[in-house]
Amino acid sequence: KYHTLAFNDMIPGPEIRVDYGDKVRVKFKNKTGINHTIHWHGIYVPWRMDGVPYVSQLPVMPENEFIYEFEAKPVGTHFYHCHWGTVMHMQAGMFGSIIVEDPDDPIKKQFPYEREYTLVYGAHDVNYIRNEMNRMLDRMKERNYLMKEGRFDPTRWAVFNNHDQFAESIKNGWEPPYALSRRAPASLPQADWFTVNGKSYPETPYLFIKSGEKIRVRLINAGAEIHNLHLHGHDFWMVADDGIPLSHPWKRNTVPLTPGKTFDIIIEGDNRGIWTFHDHDTRKVTNNGLYPGGNLLALVYEDLPEDELIITKHSGNTMFNKGMGMEGMDMGKPMNMDKMLFGDDKL
Repeated sequence: KYHTLAFNDMIPGPEIRVDYGDKVRVKFKNKTGINHTIHWHGIYVPWRMDGVPYVSQLPVMPENEFIYEFEAKPVGTHFYHCHWGTVMHMQAGMFGSIIVEDPDDPIKKQFPYEREYTLVYGAHDVNYIRNEMNRMLDRMKERNYLMKEGRFDPTRWAVFNNHDQFAESIKNGWEPPYALSRRAPASLPQADWFTVNGKSYPETPYLFIKSGEKIRVRLINAGAEIHNLHLHGHDFWMVADDGIPLSHPWKRNTVPLTPGKTFDIIIEGDNRGIWTFHDHDTRKVTNNGLYPGGNLLALVYEDLPEDELIITKHSGNTMFNKGMGMEGMDMGKPMNMDKMLFGDDKL
C-alpha cells in the first residue's frame, strides 16, 4: 500500500481554473479515515471558508462533507491544500493549483504566449508520512469508538474556548499532546523525496517549446523546503509574484521558490536544444539520497533537427568518429555501440 492522501485520487489535486469574479462552489466529501479541511491559499474567501479547523470551521470528519463557496479573487496563480494535520497531510499529497484568470491579462499582452504549464513542487519524508498516518488512523478509530459510546472527553481534541480553560485543564492533570510523556518519538520530517506535479525524476514532466515561441510557467511550492530553481541556457522573465502581475518584469536564471510561494515566469525560445530545469540545491535532485532524481526536468525544443539528436555525432568524443582518436586500439573487432551507449544513438 501507498501511504498517501489525495484530492480526487490524484496528486496534485485537479487544477481549478476560473475567471476573475466567478462564483465558485466546491463540494468536499471526506472519504478517508482522517479529518480534513481545505485552505484556499491566496484567495480572498469569506473567513468561514478559510479552512482552518476550530478557527473558521470544524474539521470535516470521515464520511462527512463541507461546501466551500467564494468569489474568484484575486487574479493569478494560487493553490489549495488541507489545513488539518498540515505537516503530514500536505506531504502526503493534499494540494492542488487554483488559477484565477484575467480576461484582460496584462502578462499575455506584454508576452504573447499560446502554451502554459503549472509546476507544483513538493518535499516528502516517506517514513514520517507512513508512521504519522498510521498513528492518526489509530487515534481516529479510538475517538470514533468513544464518541459512539458517549465516553468522549473534549480535551482529546486539545481544543479550548480560551486560555483560562486550557490552563485549568492542565491544572487538573490534562497533558497536551506535545508533552514529552505523550509524544514519542519527537521528530520533525526530513524530506528524502522531492516531486514536481507528484512525480520524481525520471517521471517529471517536460516543458515543450519551439524556436521563437514564448511559454508561461506557473511555479507553486506546496512543500516545506526552499527550491532554488535554475534554467540552463536561458534567462527567463519574472512576470508575477504570488499571482500579482509585476509592473516591471525582470530577467533572471535562478529563482528561490520558498514554501507557500508562487511565481510566474515567461521563457522565450531563443536557444534551441534540450535544457535542464532543476533545483540548484542538488540535495533536492535526489531520490532517497541517490542522484539524479527529485525535481529535475527538461525544457525541450520540439523543432530540434534530427541530426542534432544523434549522440555520437555531437558528443565531442573522438572515439565515436571514424579514423580519429583510435591509435593503439585493436580495430580488428567492430565496436558494439549499443553496449557503449546503453541505448539508441539518439536523444
